[in-house]
Amino acid sequence: MSLSMKERKPIYRESAKMYQKAGKKGKSIILDNFIIITGLNRSYASNLLRTHGKKIYTKNLKIIKGDIMKKSGGRGRKSIYGEDVKAKLFFIWKVEDFICGKQLKAALDEVIENLIRHEVIDISEETRAKLRRISAATIDRLLKPERKKMELKGRSGTKPGTLLKHLIPVRTFEDWNEKRPGFFEIDLVGHDGGNSSGDYAQTLDMVDIHTGWTETYALFNKAAKWVIEAIETLREGIPFDILGLDNDCGAEFINYPMLKYCGENKFTFTRGRSGKKNDNCFVEQKNYSIVRKTVGYARYDTPLEVKILNELYVYLRLYTNHFQPVMKLMEKIRIGSKVRKKYDEPKTPYQRVLESPFVSDEKKKKLIKIHNGLNLYELKKQITHCQVWLKKIQTEKKKHPFSSRFFYDATNINFE
Repeated sequence: MSLSMKERKPIYRESAKMYQKAGKKGKSIILDNFIIITGLNRSYASNLLRTHGKKIYTKNLKIIKGDIMKKSGGRGRKSIYGEDVKAKLFFIWKVEDFICGKQLKAALDEVIENLIRHEVIDISEETRAKLRRISAATIDRLLKPERKKMELKGRSGTKPGTLLKHLIPVRTFEDWNEKRPGFFEIDLVGHDGGNSSGDYAQTLDMVDIHTGWTETYALFNKAAKWVIEAIETLREGIPFDILGLDNDCGAEFINYPMLKYCGENKFTFTRGRSGKKNDNCFVEQKNYSIVRKTVGYARYDTPLEVKILNELYVYLRLYTNHFQPVMKLMEKIRIGSKVRKKYDEPKTPYQRVLESPFVSDEKKKKLIKIHNGLNLYELKKQITHCQVWLKKIQTEKKKHPFSSRFFYDATNINFE
C-alpha cells in the first residue's frame, strides 16, 4: 500500500538526518531504502539527503537552506529562443515543407534572404541573428510539438516485364558509384486511390544519383509512348545531359520502344533485380518524399487531373531542386547488430550541380539566373493552390460518381 505525502514527509526528514550522521556503509543502506520509498534516481536522491539542512551562500550573498521537502527552483539555463524566434522558425519550416532540422539548418540563411528580398516576412536583426546561430538539434526540439500533430502507406503497382530482360543488364545499389551528374533512376508512381481497375494517372519520377536532381511528369497511363514523351519533355529542364537510365523491371520500361529510344540517344540502359527495391533506393525515396507527400494517395483518372498534376510539377521541380537540401549517404558500417551511417553536409541539388566540374559554365550561368529570379514563397503558394484544385475535384467526383465527362472541362468547376 503506497504512503501519502503526509506520511512520507517525516520519513524523508529523518532519513536525511540519519544519512548525514552515518558512516559509509550506513549511508549506502539508508540510500537504498530511501530510493525504494521514493523511486528517485540514486544520484539525485543522495544529493537531496546530503544537502538537507545545509546552508549555501550565493554570489549575491543570499543564504539558501537545503530542504528535502521542497522542490528545487527551475533547472538549466533560461531559454534563448523566445516566441518570436519560434513563430518565424515555424513559418519558414512550413514554407520549406516541414523538412528535418539538419536540412532546414543548411537552407536557413538562403531561405530567410529569399523571403526578405520578396517582402514575404519581416524579421528583426535580433531574431535573424538568433536564427543564424541556432543548431539543427534545437530546431528539431522547438518544432517537436508541431511535428507530432502531423503524421500514409501506399501499394506498389509495378508489374514485372519479362520481355527483353536478358538484353538489359542488371545494376544493383552498390554499382551506382558515378561521380558525375547524368545517371538517373526512373520509376512510375501510380495514382489509383486503392482501385487498380481501368486507366489512371501515373507520375514518372526521375532522380539523378550524383546531385539528387529530381524531375516529375504526369502521364495518362503506363504506355511506353507516354513514358518516352515524358522523358523527352523533362530533358529540356535538366541542366546537364542524361547519360544513363536505370529502372525497376516494370513492363512500362522493359519494352522494345524504350530499348530503341535509349539506343538512339546513347543512354546507358540498366535495370534492378526483380523484387529488390533497394536497387532503386534513390528514386523509391523520392516517390514518397516528393510525389506522395505532395499529391497524396487519391485516384486521379481524368485529363483535367493530369493537367493540374503537371502544372503542380512545374513549380515543384523548382521548389525541390533549388530550395530543398538533401543529405547523401557517404559511409555505412555494420558493427554487430548496429548499423552506423555517415552522411555528407546537406545541400540542395542546385548547389551540387554548381559544384560539379562536369557541368559547363554556360549551363551553370543559366541555372544561376533562374535561381536568382525565384520567389520561394510564391512557389509554395502555387503548389498549395494546385493541391487545393486536386482536392476540390476529388470532392466533386464524389458528388458525381457516374459523370466522368463532367471533369474533362475545367470550366465546369469553380476553383475560386
